[in-house]
Amino acid sequence: MEIGKKHTSTLVVAEQHLACNIGSGDLRVFATPMMMALMENAAMLCVADSLEEGSSTVGGHISSSHIKPTGIGHTVTATAELIAVDGRKLKFKVSAMDEEGLIGEGEHLRFIVGVEKFMSKVK
Repeated sequence: MEIGKKHTSTLVVAEQHLACNIGSGDLRVFATPMMMALMENAAMLCVADSLEEGSSTVGGHISSSHIKPTGIGHTVTATAELIAVDGRKLKFKVSAMDEEGLIGEGEHLRFIVGVEKFMSKVK
């Protein structure tokens, strides 16, 4: 795993991404959980090509601000940068932007897991 490696994921805010439609709020703005999901997606994809066959990553913790609202039709990009590796634990700096600038930032932890073993725990 290469410290400093980055990945950016992008989406255009649509009805299904609004706080009022996912239940996290009652306004027609980009929902915080959707912003955090995009940040997680960027982190997952950042390291996906570095994993051994049969391995994946799962989110363990995310902490983020959401400092500015974004409306429907706007493009949001989330960038994850790998900043630390400790065995199976991966730490990322994450941020999200729309066309006007920063909308959120924080940190995200992911863990490398063996897919078969991990899924055997699902009931």
